Amino acid sequence: MTAAADRAAVTPEASAALQVHIRRGAAVAAFTVPRRANQTVLDVVTEIQRDQDPTLAYRFACRVGMCGSCGMTVNGRPRWTCRTRVAAVAPDGVLTLEPLRNLPVVKDLAVDMEPFFEKWRRAHGYFEPGETPPDDFATVAPDSPARQEVDAGIECINCGVCYAACDLVTWNPDYLGPAALNRAWTLVNDVRDRDGAGRLAAVAGDAGCHSCHSHMSCTEHCPKGLSPTFSIAGLKRETGKAALRRFWRRG
Repeated sequence: MTAAADRAAVTPEASAALQVHIRRGAAVAAFTVPRRANQTVLDVVTEIQRDQDPTLAYRFACRVGMCGSCGMTVNGRPRWTCRTRVAAVAPDGVLTLEPLRNLPVVKDLAVDMEPFFEKWRRAHGYFEPGETPPDDFATVAPDSPARQEVDAGIECINCGVCYAACDLVTWNPDYLGPAALNRAWTLVNDVRDRDGAGRLAAVAGDAGCHSCHSHMSCTEHCPKGLSPTFSIAGLKRETGKAALRRFWRRG
């Protein structure tokens, strides 16, 4: 389920204008934008780009919290800007915008998502039907234990907010990250997938699930209210079981 949007309204005491500071490479540009009722952070950025500085670079698509492409760091916190009300995050009328952490900056507020998706591929975050897929679709019962295990993570849309919030990615750039590990967990529990052992091996290394310190930053910041921490804990259990099975087979 998608987390509730910030719905605070502008109060009569709120300032009539917003002071907006935008990180642009090594510099910070300052803008003044009129304050309006129900104004989102994405509204502010769009107004600046259209009316004040057409060279400002940022990314968005749907504007309604479906695509996740408008992620930015808003007053120090990674967020979807389309669902973030200015009144909820800038009651004092000051808004500081920066690109998402842990990703290369293309320009201004737009980041390169390729490293994020490369981690997704390294974690075998793709469905593997096997060399001889079944002729018919497999039945996945909604109330099956495996299906219920992934309820907390299957709605991820790979927006990168959890990746930007993860301190471990900052400390260890090789760490696969919460989104890639969450995706691996959903596939480990998919009865149709045929890459169970390979995927568990991919996420069990030094940069995998056991590196997670369970700081819960990914769960705290997820705009959809999901829990990658839960998924990573599941991978820790399953990779541990796989290691024990290998040990007993050798014995």
